[in-house]
Amino acid sequence: MGQKARSTKRTNGVSTYITGFDGLRTIGVLLIIFYHLNPQIFPGGYLGVPIFMVLSGYLITGSLIREVQRTHHIDYRAFFIRRAKRLYPALVTMLLASSSYILLFQRNLLAKLWQIVLTNLSYLYNWWQIFNGQSYFERFADNESPFTHLWTLSIEGQFYLIWPLVIFLLYKLLKTNGKRSLVVLGLAVLSALEMALLYSSANINRVYYGTDTRAFSILLGSALAFVWPVNRLNPNLKRESRILIDSVGAIAALGMLGMIFTVRDQSSGLYHYGMLIFSALATVLVAVIAHPGASFNRILTTRTGSFLGKISYGIYIYQFPVLIFFESKVKLIAKHPFLYSIVELFIIFVISAFSYYFIEQYFAKITWSNFQADLKDILVFKGQKGLKLRGKIGLWILAPLVLLGVSSNVYSVFAKVQNPNDTALARKIKKNAAAQKVHNQLAEKNAQKANREAKQLQKNQERSRSVSRSTRRALTFAAKKNPVNQEYEKYGLTQFELQLAQRTNLTAIGDSVMLDGQADLTKIFPKIVIDAVVSRQASSLPDLLKKKAEQGVIASTIVIGLGTNGTLTPDLIEQAMQIATAERDVFWITDHVPTRSWQDSNNAVIMQEAKKYPNMHIIDWHQHVGNHRDWLYDDLTHPTPTGAVQYGTFIAKEILQFLEQK
Repeated sequence: MGQKARSTKRTNGVSTYITGFDGLRTIGVLLIIFYHLNPQIFPGGYLGVPIFMVLSGYLITGSLIREVQRTHHIDYRAFFIRRAKRLYPALVTMLLASSSYILLFQRNLLAKLWQIVLTNLSYLYNWWQIFNGQSYFERFADNESPFTHLWTLSIEGQFYLIWPLVIFLLYKLLKTNGKRSLVVLGLAVLSALEMALLYSSANINRVYYGTDTRAFSILLGSALAFVWPVNRLNPNLKRESRILIDSVGAIAALGMLGMIFTVRDQSSGLYHYGMLIFSALATVLVAVIAHPGASFNRILTTRTGSFLGKISYGIYIYQFPVLIFFESKVKLIAKHPFLYSIVELFIIFVISAFSYYFIEQYFAKITWSNFQADLKDILVFKGQKGLKLRGKIGLWILAPLVLLGVSSNVYSVFAKVQNPNDTALARKIKKNAAAQKVHNQLAEKNAQKANREAKQLQKNQERSRSVSRSTRRALTFAAKKNPVNQEYEKYGLTQFELQLAQRTNLTAIGDSVMLDGQADLTKIFPKIVIDAVVSRQASSLPDLLKKKAEQGVIASTIVIGLGTNGTLTPDLIEQAMQIATAERDVFWITDHVPTRSWQDSNNAVIMQEAKKYPNMHIIDWHQHVGNHRDWLYDDLTHPTPTGAVQYGTFIAKEILQFLEQK
């Protein structure tokens, strides 16, 4: 039910609080959470972050502009204290609480914990992530940091540090707000251009986390603040003007909605122009909501939206720790994705509400002298009520968190904790990646030659059949006289199949699971060319296939193992099959990633699409490995050395049986 839109009068006489912004914050933070919970439904939910950045740029810049206009200077000390009192208490509490949990229940995450906490407190974490952290899009509960999402706070913290000075200089050097806005807009364009130029599909961390490459979202909001000041907008619009501005807002909102449901997180277009377009649309929407004569402020003002908007900061900072810690203990998320999502959301909202009412409000309004007095009287509850009582309860909660959290960080400095990047699985994958590179250099040359020969053979169907018969005789003879890879016979591969594998050209595309099984696949199929990369998203498949087709290195048999890190869609498979053409056989490996909500939907898509294409064949690894947890590492996704042999031989058996019958 709608709640009357209102503005809160501040002591300086300027009405600046816009309740519709709480609704926008609610939408932004829910998009981010839904993206983390279910990226197949909300593939662009991560775009909630630019919404926050645009809004932050608009509000902070507007506040600084009003201060300059009123006092002709900026009180840096007061500005920083206000920002610190608003942001630091919840951040510090979350860092202490998460550190305490890690010390007690998940010590495998102690590696570099003190560095993570220190860089977050100094608002440098996004740069630390660029040089040390894992991809924002790679999610495995056993080794993923619960702090990965905090890069946004570091960018905003750096913005708060330098922006007051920039505003002051702009007012000193330029005479009109129009010119000041153009300068800031120019900086935004340079930032977006830098993102486009520095983008690399091999590693997007630099452009995703970089302050310089993400600043344009904040700068667009800041540029708007110069020409669209909240306190100077006319609330008494003519009907035609109101319809026009509401229509512009609706178009912007629909454009944003379209991108949220279609633009995937690792598509190249997102970084070349998509993020800029979305931020520009968000800027337009912010302008419309801010206008007192438009309808959007009223539309976005609801009791639920107001409540969630107020606690949105807590929701954002607590959501990732809750998701990571929950999913590290509850492994089989894929079995009940909806139920577990509801549980996770409930936990996030409860913790965030507690943080807002017992921590954030208290520290935002308390003075240093009153805080000291409360510490001295921390045991006194008689006569306490309201904010003061909530603050006392919050301090009691903080006390053990400080003890455990500080101990956890001190312990992490000296503890010999295995870095997630130095586990047995990580070392194996790195070793396999190096071996894959060496193997592929020769295999790709042979693949080009084999493709040319195959095209020549296809010109004469009768000759092709006689070669097939002669090849079969040669393989039967070799199986008896010169057996190969006999150690794989106990896994169900016949010597004839192993001989056939020696002559079979394959192109394989996958992610870290396939890379984990690279050694056995390469040994069984010496002519295979494997292109497997850690964190690879399925959305990259069409471009990869197209590039390989242009280079002439796609074999007549293709193996695809993607979906560990994100969703598969019918459209994606359709594109891949069109590029492969009906002349090639394509084997799709089903996903086994029970800790992720998209496992079952991915496999359902593979099964459904296989019915449409006679040359699309399913290798049901998910079914095969389902009852063999001992074949997998603790993440229940990547094969152990024993599981890797099973992975390789199972894939080989499925392919070779088909080729043998063909």
